[in-house]
Amino acid sequence: MDRGTVGSTQSGRLLVEVREVGSSAVVTPAGELDHHTADLLREPLEECLAKGFSRLVVDCARLEFCDSTGLNVLLGARLKAEAAGGGVHLAGMLPVVARVFEITGADAVFTVHATLDDALAGETDGGKDGTGEAG
Repeated sequence: MDRGTVGSTQSGRLLVEVREVGSSAVVTPAGELDHHTADLLREPLEECLAKGFSRLVVDCARLEFCDSTGLNVLLGARLKAEAAGGGVHLAGMLPVVARVFEITGADAVFTVHATLDDALAGETDGGKDGTGEAG
């Protein structure tokens, strides 16, 4: 059940919203994720993990740009989530963002879903089966 927006942070080119959906934390970055804005995403991801959410769903549908710093934030969150028995699921990536993951091979280490609904549908089984995986 969607419990609404839990929090949000914004600085110029990036807005990050966080909400709880069932046992998942849904983190929605909107705008440009780069060296200057990476901490705006890193901090909410770490807060979600600190609150006990080991399953993080990053809704990338409004993410217009992601550089290597942004990619490293997501990779770091993935390692921490997996250490806690969960994972990071990426949903709804625009082609320009998906290309960064494809070029670097990072798409192979994340569970990638075509839509947010697909990512949340896998929540009941822990998302371990890759249902809805796009790539």
